[in-house]
Amino acid sequence: MCGRYASSRSPEDLAEEFEVLDPRLERAIAPSWNVAPTDEVYAVMERASRDAEGHQADEPTRQLRALRWGLVPSWAKDASIGSRMINARMETVAEKPAFRKAFAARRCIVPADGYFEWYETQQKTAKGKPRKQPFFITSGDGSSLAMAGLYEIWRDPSKPEDAEDRFRWTCTILTTEATDDLGRIHDRMPLLVEPERRHDWLDPRTPAADLPGLLQQLRPAQQTGLTAYPVSTAVGNVANNGPELVEPIPFTDAEEPDEGQGTLL
Repeated sequence: MCGRYASSRSPEDLAEEFEVLDPRLERAIAPSWNVAPTDEVYAVMERASRDAEGHQADEPTRQLRALRWGLVPSWAKDASIGSRMINARMETVAEKPAFRKAFAARRCIVPADGYFEWYETQQKTAKGKPRKQPFFITSGDGSSLAMAGLYEIWRDPSKPEDAEDRFRWTCTILTTEATDDLGRIHDRMPLLVEPERRHDWLDPRTPAADLPGLLQQLRPAQQTGLTAYPVSTAVGNVANNGPELVEPIPFTDAEEPDEGQGTLL
């Protein structure tokens, strides 16, 4: 799964990197090196404006928006379900009731500096359980990871029709099975959208018959030359935040996931 990640780039930098033409931000999100479920996060999407009758008025435009991480399906009775919807499995996303409508027309990209996974070491805690070592997984060239995601717009039934905050925008990150080196750290990994695939992935007009092929065009993180290295266990506490959380630290174990730090996966 992808349960924590870092996002420290400014909205201006993200808009340039992802060719955003229409930023929809009331304010910038503070940089975070420990993004956790239900946090506010950036997402890139393509949407068309609508006229007074609800019809699309123009071509979809690439936008940058602030969403809550943890998708709340449109049919949900309350928003609490979102904390359990931070990831959607590639294998079932087209069929699951919570995700299939979003997969059909509300696909997005969730930019990240990198993400964290916890490796179960041979060492033991005081209670005799395996000690888990966090690893930070990031690009080798300093570019953002374009994690494939879905977004949803939930109408809060407790809010009046004229309430400005009656709609909640939320998102989830798609994952797939991890194999090879990265699978030794965790058995799931996010799917990434390469630059030449971004428009196809984001375009809400894609016919339903083309969706399976679109999903197959995404790249598992392990296939994109990422670097994984051990970092401080302080990242396990959501109260901790700062660039020191993504700094590499020495690590040895009887069965290390890589030989040395900064290994390309």
